[in-house]
Amino acid sequence: MYNFHSDGDRYFEIQKLNCKENVIPFIEEVYAVKCGTRVLEIGCGSGGVLSAFIERGCIGAGIDIREESIGFAKEKIADNKDVILLVKDIYDVDVEECLNGKFDIIILKDVIEHLPDKERLMKQLKRFVSDKGVIFFGFPPWQMPFGGHQQMLQSRILSRMPYFHLLPMPVYKYIMRIFGDYSEELVEIKNTGISIEQFERIAKKVGFVIIKRQLHLINPIYKYKLGLKKRLQYGFISAIPFVCNFFTTSVFYIIKPNK
Repeated sequence: MYNFHSDGDRYFEIQKLNCKENVIPFIEEVYAVKCGTRVLEIGCGSGGVLSAFIERGCIGAGIDIREESIGFAKEKIADNKDVILLVKDIYDVDVEECLNGKFDIIILKDVIEHLPDKERLMKQLKRFVSDKGVIFFGFPPWQMPFGGHQQMLQSRILSRMPYFHLLPMPVYKYIMRIFGDYSEELVEIKNTGISIEQFERIAKKVGFVIIKRQLHLINPIYKYKLGLKKRLQYGFISAIPFVCNFFTTSVFYIIKPNK
């Protein structure tokens, strides 16, 4: 459905533009993004999001477990000597030894829904963020129409089938096999997807305070993928717990340690 996933240059530019037009302005409503600000992106992929911060004069660092992604990021942004790019598991990183200290802004965009132990992740983040720093999260709620990332499938039918990922696991796997488009990655996402309520519950349990939240009826990145204009979620839908997950295509959060 989305050919840009196989087009590294285009995907890089989409992520960069979306960050410049939506992520950075969202963060700047509560925290200044300026020259010298230390920014870490966890799960940075090819570096598109991080590059938008670097262009603002930030000191950037990116971590990803995929060597090929970091290799691409180095080709795109490593000419800046202040950038650190690491192929590592976030749990194996010593912030002082590997990254020269804590960060003012930490970015996790479309990452948390792929990780199984979200509470462990949150605890790790407290070691990486500075005393006055903030953490940005952007992710699709699991129950939203394409929360299972089925748009990545090759099947023209399954890739366009909303809510398909909400089927019971045995049925979900069976249908993918029937269409000859089985994906172990999507099975893993089904096991790790996260809802709005789950995210907020874990963040508060670990000791973070939510300082800003934004729900989208139409994900800002759909402008580049589908030609659709960003639209915020309707207030009355946002106010309905659980139900809002089914009609919210992305959420933005800013959290910080609760002092």
